[in-house]
Amino acid sequence: MIGGGTKKSSINKLIDTLLNQGVIRSHKVSQVMRKVDRADFCPGHYCYEDSPQPINYNATISAPHMHAYVLEWLKDVLVPGGNALDVGSGSGYLCAAFYEMMDNQGYVVGIDHIDGLVHQSVLNLKKSYQKELDEQRIVMLTGDGRLGCPEYAPYNAIHVGAASPEIPQALIEQLAPGGKMIIPVGPPDNQHIVLASKDNYGKVHANKLIGVRYIPLTSKEKQCPDLQIPEYYQNQ
Repeated sequence: MIGGGTKKSSINKLIDTLLNQGVIRSHKVSQVMRKVDRADFCPGHYCYEDSPQPINYNATISAPHMHAYVLEWLKDVLVPGGNALDVGSGSGYLCAAFYEMMDNQGYVVGIDHIDGLVHQSVLNLKKSYQKELDEQRIVMLTGDGRLGCPEYAPYNAIHVGAASPEIPQALIEQLAPGGKMIIPVGPPDNQHIVLASKDNYGKVHANKLIGVRYIPLTSKEKQCPDLQIPEYYQNQ
């Protein structure tokens, strides 16, 4: 864990480091990342380290610097009254962060194909967002994220937390005019974060941002053949 002081000092030290590195560039992202406590979404003792951490089912919660990048890239479409989708929502951290970016005045849908992860993400979110879950302003679903979630579309912001060979057509269709999508694209040895923006005429413009290495956006059977809930989750 970063630092040896209180939890709050560890959060602040992490965010201050990302600010000094130029990863966080806006007050809004800094404010949100200080408010959404990573420890609520990251089991273990290393939640404030700037590295990915395992959350079971062969999945991870991304490193804080990647969360910061995503929030910076999407901040202009994460606005009050907006609608956001997190594909491969995992622990639920970005769903909480998206909601805070919209000043608690938008809707967030998280989708993951591993039911155990969805179950745990709901438990994580209940620590601070019980009312939002009850009112379905934050909705966590089990499903194939490659197909998106047309029930709540269109989305102003879409984030995909696993790498796809190409941008899934279903997600392009569910992106609102003026919306933006962040998705890792490419084979394991040559992945890039792609920013896909849809203009007001429905045309999509895609730009590579940075090189990355993500787990593949695949079926639940390939990701995790054994779908029994680990003991850690059973005890929650």
